[in-house]
Amino acid sequence: MPADPLENLRQSYDVVVIGAGLGGLTAANTLARAGHSVLLLEQLHKLGGLATWFRRPGGHVFDVSLHGFPVGMIKSCRRYWSREIADSIVQLKNIRFDNPMFSLTTSVDRDDFTKLLIEKFQIPAETVNEFFDTARGMNFYDDQATTTRQLFERYFPGREDVVRLLMEPITYANGSTLEDPALTYGIVFSNFMSKGVFTFQGGTDRLISLVKKELAANGVDVRALADVEKIHVDRGRVTGVTVNGREVRTRAIVSNANLKSTILNLVGRGHFDRDFADQAEAVRLNNSSAQVYMAMKPGAMIDESCGDLLFSSTAPTFRTDMLLSRDITSRTYSFYYPKTRPQQPQPRCVIVSSTNANYADWAELPEPEYRRSKENLAETTLDAIEKYVPDIRDKLDYIECATPRTFQRYTKHLDGASFGTKFEGLAVSRALPEQIAGLYHAGSVGIIMSGWLGAVNYGVIVANDVDAYLMKGER
Repeated sequence: MPADPLENLRQSYDVVVIGAGLGGLTAANTLARAGHSVLLLEQLHKLGGLATWFRRPGGHVFDVSLHGFPVGMIKSCRRYWSREIADSIVQLKNIRFDNPMFSLTTSVDRDDFTKLLIEKFQIPAETVNEFFDTARGMNFYDDQATTTRQLFERYFPGREDVVRLLMEPITYANGSTLEDPALTYGIVFSNFMSKGVFTFQGGTDRLISLVKKELAANGVDVRALADVEKIHVDRGRVTGVTVNGREVRTRAIVSNANLKSTILNLVGRGHFDRDFADQAEAVRLNNSSAQVYMAMKPGAMIDESCGDLLFSSTAPTFRTDMLLSRDITSRTYSFYYPKTRPQQPQPRCVIVSSTNANYADWAELPEPEYRRSKENLAETTLDAIEKYVPDIRDKLDYIECATPRTFQRYTKHLDGASFGTKFEGLAVSRALPEQIAGLYHAGSVGIIMSGWLGAVNYGVIVANDVDAYLMKGER
């Protein structure tokens, strides 16, 4: 019989954190540092959420998703995690764009983008600087009516090539579209533009091992294979959770699960005001994604001129519907070289191809057709990447695909949403404790969640709210 994942579990804790994505992990660590007893529950056998990894026979290790984040991640990790984690964050200096409109390599920082826009795209310097200043000045209290498309039309009317350059990395970073509020674009864009794109050297397996070390040092009770089935509410405040059929009492809960799943499934809309429940129901989910993981044979190196991140497209223009289409024209490749992701006992190169996707295109496929579709995804990806890695099939040792169904299965996010909800989810997320005392959410909700950095920072914001609530209760 397998060991009981809840063996020696206490009957009560100050805080229960549901889900071990980066937001939940950071909230748990911050609250434990503040002196609260914290129970962290994760349904899977490992931590990290989408910031995690998997192993396959032959010594292959894959990071689950493409990882690139702003320089602010260094400061946040140093302050809220450890210096060792912060010191392992390195810049990705070779970001490539290759599409019918242009082909170029950039470090994706303000100086380099300014030079590109002025010299290559012939945009007046004053226009470029005003655009950057406008994006940098945005915050989530600003006007939400202006769309990203309207923002671009104001500064770069008729310049679809400029829109493509400025938009593609941010679509990759947080799922933004041209129809979303401009501030959802501007905040994330200005974060990246400060110093460029960074990643964690050594892979997410090393990151999570360091995270677990820090959690243990601060006394967080971490339980994997612990599936939360219900959040208990009595007279307008949380009282506990049911996990693996067992009830645990608590004074506060931080859900790192999908926002809508938290409200509608774990709690139930009957515990909320009707208007609030309706508002939660109306929150739009973000899109999902499909990925292809490719591992080269030991010793089969990839020329680093391929870049660190490659935004590749055969589509004539940048269109959101094309990004989500099953007829894939745009792929983002993340190249993991031995220097950024060392693997033992021999150095290896790994490529992850990612495409945005609609869950509905995959959800109802009969199993034989689903398998064929995954095989087709693998083959067409190899066809596409051969332009950049000649003879890749000869160098390839292992290939595997993930679809929106895969993400739904492992994350339990509704429709396999890779970036949680659209921007309107933020107000619902922040208002949860006004509906139910002691209930908080730290999941992916619009602009506050620009990938890893947003997840960490939102975890801190929510942890501070919980700390204030618990301290108030002790007075």
